Amino acid sequence: MPNHSDDPVVVLDDVTKTYRTRDRTVHALDHLSLTVHRGELLGVLGPNGAGKTTAVNVLATLTRPDSGTATVAGHDVVTDPAGVRDAISLTGQFAAVDGELTGLENLVLFGRLRGMTKKDATARARELLASLSLSDVGGSLVRTYSGGMRRRLDIAVSVMTVPEVLFLDEPTTGLDPAARRELWDVVRDLNRQGVTIVLTTQYLEEADELADRIVVIDHGTVIAEGTADELKDRLGPTELLLTPDHEGDAAALTDLLTPWDARTTAPGSVPGAEPGGTVTVPLTEGAKTAAAVMQAVGAAGVPLSGMSMTSHTLDDVFFSLTEHGAE
Repeated sequence: MPNHSDDPVVVLDDVTKTYRTRDRTVHALDHLSLTVHRGELLGVLGPNGAGKTTAVNVLATLTRPDSGTATVAGHDVVTDPAGVRDAISLTGQFAAVDGELTGLENLVLFGRLRGMTKKDATARARELLASLSLSDVGGSLVRTYSGGMRRRLDIAVSVMTVPEVLFLDEPTTGLDPAARRELWDVVRDLNRQGVTIVLTTQYLEEADELADRIVVIDHGTVIAEGTADELKDRLGPTELLLTPDHEGDAAALTDLLTPWDARTTAPGSVPGAEPGGTVTVPLTEGAKTAAAVMQAVGAAGVPLSGMSMTSHTLDDVFFSLTEHGAE
């Protein structure tokens, strides 16, 4: 069950942002509108140049919109930027920590700047270093850290104090799979505490794993939104693949399953299917269709050598919506 309310805490309403150079005009945001509810974890997907970072920069008061309105936690980003900054934390695409301080010193410094006592800041810093597997290097200068270690420290800095809204702009870029999953645990824990999170990412698995809802942006505007399952459902039903013991039985099996729109798989049309020997059945009603099909196959006594099920991924959704390959 979602852990968020219907209370909108982040709102972009008809926002535009244009950059002009001598050579061209770039419409970074083109009448972009979206709403994030309190406690929600919103995943924002889109190809490079889609406008994801510009949208985050507008919401974080780093970029002024040309038109439209944007509010965060009830504060307008243009007329009350200080109120916005008090309510948010931001992790951008590049680490912003001080290389001449240790990891622990960086965290304590940022905690003190946010009003924490030295004792509380130190305790929180040690907790975050442990949760992100940085305890062993917490006393080392950050300039000696690897890129992935600096990235994890940058995330820790952004959550030294628990913000009302946290913006994460491609936070796991450059992290290895283990470090990425550690960061996912931190993000989930913050969300469980009630923090509203806006996550932009190029890792579609990450959005699928974390987001309550996903917005897809391209050319500065929203082109699709919904849960991961809702977006996958746009591509049509998944399919059941049945391979009879004898290739010659495929045609008869297809005839048997005609009521479920069965077809014989064309060579190469479905990865992993046996050319000419596999029958494909669209699961228009999910498990209900699968159960009915298997009951019919069993009653007819058709022996099978294989059975599998296809499934759509967010990669498929991303490609179908944007006509770009996902990175």
